[in-house]
Amino acid sequence: MSFKFIKQLPIPEKIREQYPLPEALAKLKEKRDAEISDIIAGKSNKFLVIIGPCSADNEDAVCDYVSRLSKVSEKVKDKLILIPRIYTNKPRTTGEGYKGMVHQPDPEKEPDLFAGVIAMRKMHIRAIEESGLTAADEMLYPDNWRYLSDILSYVAIGARSVENQQHRLTVSGLEVPAGMKNPTSGDFSVMLNSVVAAQQGHTFIYRGWEVKTNGNSLTHCILRGSVNKHGQSLPNYHYEDLNLLLNLYNERDLQNPAVIVDANHANSNKQYAEQIRIVKEVMHSRILSPDINRFVKGVMIESYIEPGSQKISDHIYGKSITDPCLGWESTERLIYELAELNR
Repeated sequence: MSFKFIKQLPIPEKIREQYPLPEALAKLKEKRDAEISDIIAGKSNKFLVIIGPCSADNEDAVCDYVSRLSKVSEKVKDKLILIPRIYTNKPRTTGEGYKGMVHQPDPEKEPDLFAGVIAMRKMHIRAIEESGLTAADEMLYPDNWRYLSDILSYVAIGARSVENQQHRLTVSGLEVPAGMKNPTSGDFSVMLNSVVAAQQGHTFIYRGWEVKTNGNSLTHCILRGSVNKHGQSLPNYHYEDLNLLLNLYNERDLQNPAVIVDANHANSNKQYAEQIRIVKEVMHSRILSPDINRFVKGVMIESYIEPGSQKISDHIYGKSITDPCLGWESTERLIYELAELNR
């Protein structure tokens, strides 16, 4: 075999015992989970804003950013629920590049998965302690879910993972909202099939166990745009796209119809400043149509302290080392505008 077994990682239970979530923070998460779930289930008219860096590469900068979000959150809490993006796993289209904190706690050093599992848990706990906001992360590796299952309030399944059986079945056992992105091809049926699968209960193999799940009724769609055969980005956040997806939802027997619009990636053609215009258009669509207003539960925005992106070797504090992001000043202004537009 060409596999070289380096070291066996500790099971999630051991890591959770070593780095426990304090009881006060567990109660805070329970309250946040209920508030977020009520939005997906249509019991609350508040709007979700899932926002933060493309990749959480530096604990100090990430916690600084999330603490800034916390101050803004207090001012808009009657209209919006802010969920920080603390993404510690990064899918790479070609397999090259920075794969996230779980791979490299220090982006300039060699991969160390043992240290990475610990680093991502410590950062998530610190962020909650300093901000009072529980976060979202992407489930790139289903087997890693239990390292963070007592911490996260939202989970995203990426465009390259949404057709994967293990992702779908694992989501069926989650008790928090999980967003299924459309695949890079843009096929809505693939995304909806993933929601159908995750909303049902299953019996399958997970971490060497035979497990049984009850289904996750809070599983929903995320629109992130697509890429055609020529490599061109095609947006899918327009009024017509939202209406089409709603009609497709209505053809299926699904619980809690809901969609989140990802304003970056193929929707913006990775032109990060376009996110401002895109989320405003989404809010305008919600104003035009009561049905779309009920259907679109939130937006996803890539944002950090400094605008744009940098090379890993540049060492600019609070600037993305993966996809370019909005800077803090634009972010703060946009959040206040979204609160005004949530009607």
